[in-house]
Amino acid sequence: MISKSICVYCGSRPGQNPAYAREAETLGRAIAETGWRLVYGAGDVGLMGTVARAAKDAGGDTFGVIPTHLLELEVGKTDLTRFIVTETMHERKKVMLMNADAIVVLPGGAGSLDEFFEVLTWRQLGLHAKPIILLSVDNYWAPLTALMDHVVDQGFAGASLLEFVATTTSASDTMTALRRALS
Repeated sequence: MISKSICVYCGSRPGQNPAYAREAETLGRAIAETGWRLVYGAGDVGLMGTVARAAKDAGGDTFGVIPTHLLELEVGKTDLTRFIVTETMHERKKVMLMNADAIVVLPGGAGSLDEFFEVLTWRQLGLHAKPIILLSVDNYWAPLTALMDHVVDQGFAGASLLEFVATTTSASDTMTALRRALS
């Protein structure tokens, strides 16, 4: 029986820094070795594919959710424990969040930012109380955390917004933060 499910948002591209893929692989493997389930966007490309292959290779339970229009573009990874196809991106995000106990955001692009801001907004509105962790490999998310500080400093959000997000710098630190938050 799976004790916890970790939703991982990340790029459908590998990015330029090899450290991104190394941390994605380490995180995927660690999630599986802890006996937790990986919930992710069901792609077999970029960091998405890396984290999923690592979890699967380590014997982990994998739960992928992909919208119909991305099946070809993101190379839907159908050899997962559970593979769900949705009609829309919004439905994908909802299914992923509803099937997770915590959220980790690895480096990624506009899609990862969209996913992050949606779960952050839902948390701010009290629609969930799940931990949100930015895995800031080589300070990848530093501009994002600076932006959030700016939003609070300029009075567009309360300081509590910053308390909803933890930032780590490695998969190992992320797993420690997850264990603490989920215990």
